[in-house]
Amino acid sequence: MGLSNRSEGGQPSRSQDHRMSRRFRAVGWVGLAAVVSLVAAACSSSSTTPAATSSGSNTIPAGLSISSFTVDIASTMSEFKPLTQYATKGASSLQVGVILPDTTSSTRYVDFDQPYLNDAFADAGYTQAQYRIDNAQGSDATEVDDATADINLGAKVLIMDPLDGPTGIAIAQLAESKGVTLISYDRATFQGSNTYYVSFNNELVGELIGQGFESCVSSWKIAKPQVFVLNGGEDTDPNAISFAEGYNKVVWGQAAKSVNAGATNSNGYKLVGENFAPGWDNTLGGTIFQQEYTAHKQINATIEANDGLSNAVITDLKADGVKPYKVPTTGQDATAQGMAWILEGYQCGSVYKAVYKEAQDAVAMATILLAGDKPPAGLLNGTTTDPANPSIKEPASLLTPVWVDASNMEATVVKDGFDPASDICAIAGAALCAKDGIQ
Repeated sequence: MGLSNRSEGGQPSRSQDHRMSRRFRAVGWVGLAAVVSLVAAACSSSSTTPAATSSGSNTIPAGLSISSFTVDIASTMSEFKPLTQYATKGASSLQVGVILPDTTSSTRYVDFDQPYLNDAFADAGYTQAQYRIDNAQGSDATEVDDATADINLGAKVLIMDPLDGPTGIAIAQLAESKGVTLISYDRATFQGSNTYYVSFNNELVGELIGQGFESCVSSWKIAKPQVFVLNGGEDTDPNAISFAEGYNKVVWGQAAKSVNAGATNSNGYKLVGENFAPGWDNTLGGTIFQQEYTAHKQINATIEANDGLSNAVITDLKADGVKPYKVPTTGQDATAQGMAWILEGYQCGSVYKAVYKEAQDAVAMATILLAGDKPPAGLLNGTTTDPANPSIKEPASLLTPVWVDASNMEATVVKDGFDPASDICAIAGAALCAKDGIQ
């Protein structure tokens, strides 16, 4: 299979454009057969390079855990240099391939993931010949094509963020057939006996959303909360189900992907209704909410699975004349727009998932696995479960997310450079930023 739309893994600048939500494209699971057929047609040969002698050490950095990764990437990743030398054996051929999903559904892949991954590989001692980062540009066929090309170039480990479930499964099957270790990055792929997952603790993300929602309902003094819940793309993204299980457990006492309308809790909340946005589509999510709000004007509190959906709901609420601090919304991804809505009193908060930690985690895992070692328990600290089949579990490295509101915005997303104050304040205005110390 030839290469198409591949982008070499150089050192792009870190743009500070507004961040959008990470999401799966809405591709039906019936498309699996079509994607798998691409694998069947893929080149079957895999190039090999004679191993060179290495004087490196197979020692994993002492005390390595999910807490090891900070915004100072070099301080942690430079400790991997002896292990990288041992793992790569001085080869001048591809050892680790990285495939990101697109450049349009979320600017994070361009603004953060690729540059952070580049920095992590470089600081860990990889040469530019030993790793490469490609972007599938939103194409299922290209993502499979990229995986095939990387394997044929000699990659022994793939780090892959799947566009959708069928594409992830197809690549996992390909990697399994070639004896290549797969790290499913950010989105789980429940396939293959040598597949690992690197992401944030998705159920905890949901729990933080639920806890933030309850805190907001109290502080905003919402009387007799009549709640509508807008879930993420549960049709294409297993993460969306985990998020829902988290906030439903906190708010309704049910760790379930959905809760029946009419449910209540001990705090006097009542669930008016719930739905999901197919494929994480914000426009569809806004339409779903508007229809529900038109039919049920008593709705005075809402839960959304991410900032994109929250933005769609807030846009509808403002068009209906709703004032600040009247109808809470929630989110995740810590977008600049989400931060602005928090300062303006329309959004309770957002879950921040620091990409620089995720990138380092993936490179650390790849290096350890490339060396033939077992990741320490502090790094491989959990499992992820297939929502469609609870008997299927996958070893996982689960990072810890953070709830962000006005009280810690400056100390988290602004300090880390994820959402520069200039971006937030351009939306919310200088006066609100000054009031909450955003600078």
